[in-house]
Amino acid sequence: MSVLTMQLAGPLQAWGASARFARRTTEQAPTKSGVIGMLAAALGLQRTDDLADLAALRFGVRVDQRGVPVRDYQTAQHFDTGRSMPLSERFYLADAVFVAAVEGEGDLIERLHRALREPVFLPYLGRRSCPPARPIELAVHHDQTLDARLEDEQWRASSWHQRKSREPMVTLETIIEADGTEGLVDTLRDQPLSFDPRHRRYALRGVRHQPVEIPNPAAPRPIADHDPTAALRGQ
Repeated sequence: MSVLTMQLAGPLQAWGASARFARRTTEQAPTKSGVIGMLAAALGLQRTDDLADLAALRFGVRVDQRGVPVRDYQTAQHFDTGRSMPLSERFYLADAVFVAAVEGEGDLIERLHRALREPVFLPYLGRRSCPPARPIELAVHHDQTLDARLEDEQWRASSWHQRKSREPMVTLETIIEADGTEGLVDTLRDQPLSFDPRHRRYALRGVRHQPVEIPNPAAPRPIADHDPTAALRGQ
């Protein structure tokens, strides 16, 4: 199996798993349906196309920079009548950074990597109003599991965020798709079955949360022992 790693960073992100109608919330981390939709768009798939091969990919995400929840009010009017539409709320994550990964057969993973480099439809971070601030694709890793890759991938938080933590190691949260053999897990309704706008469908999937320890590249280096009298002793 192979793993494709991606960095999801931007001024705003929005990953809704249960958002409907006039209140559009966001999860605290990217959803599988959102990332699979982004990959499908990069491939040039239409909303009515079969998603079976992409939906079968195992998905995981690491929270490198949690971000700040923000809320926006939006108004709209009908063009023909000028009649006001209901006031709507949109929730976003500001200044968040995530490392996402999908695991599957090597040929498909390589094809997705190429598609992210030259996407048919431009990618966005959950909603069209949320463009990425960095290149999304990172690398393809062969013969490594998704779990191991999320432990090995370098910390992708912004440099100012890394400098805030003076510890040499940081603890980050991972949210990884359960393989069905684990015990108690959480569930999310973000397993995509169809993106057809006439009948969007999502199933439940199990996820497990676990911490990982990652080196902090911005941690202060230890100061070597210094003896101010060494020069006087001829050392």
